[in-house]
Amino acid sequence: MGLGNVKWKKTFSGIFIAVVVLVPVLLVTNELKPNLTTMIPTETVYANCTEVKNAGKAPLQKGEQGYTAKLDRDGDGIACE
Repeated sequence: MGLGNVKWKKTFSGIFIAVVVLVPVLLVTNELKPNLTTMIPTETVYANCTEVKNAGKAPLQKGEQGYTAKLDRDGDGIACE
């Protein structure tokens, strides 16, 4: 007896996650519930370059986690130079 079907869902950040649709519906206890905070990577957001430097991540390249245009003063794709 199969537990269900796997459906792929796109999150707001563009990451696809597998969602299991259970058939028939099973009662799930707290021990069986997945911890979604450990399954979906979180987005890193820095308020300013001081935070980036204190985290040891400076400089940030465009496309790297934590890069935003507001941290790239000269618009060259490298933040917190």
